[in-house]
Amino acid sequence: MQRITTKLLQPVEWQTNARCAEVDPEIFFPERGGSSKAARAVCGQCEVRMQCLEYALNNKEQFGIWGGTSERERRRLRKERTLRRLRAVS
Repeated sequence: MQRITTKLLQPVEWQTNARCAEVDPEIFFPERGGSSKAARAVCGQCEVRMQCLEYALNNKEQFGIWGGTSERERRRLRKERTLRRLRAVS
């Protein structure tokens, strides 16, 4: 069990280049109704934004700003992907 836990806690390769590591992490978790403008600005300048977004989508991250997207935006993106896959199979 320790080996699994240790592996899960290791940073993903792209995270070493993430701009968010340079700022206060609190900006990525605004209060309900709070502004995500600062977090989105950081994401907009990040070279690994798409990897971050993919990570969040694949891991169903429910909280915070990931790859410049909110929880609601990621839910919509996951739903759209599911619909595209279903259409491709049909």
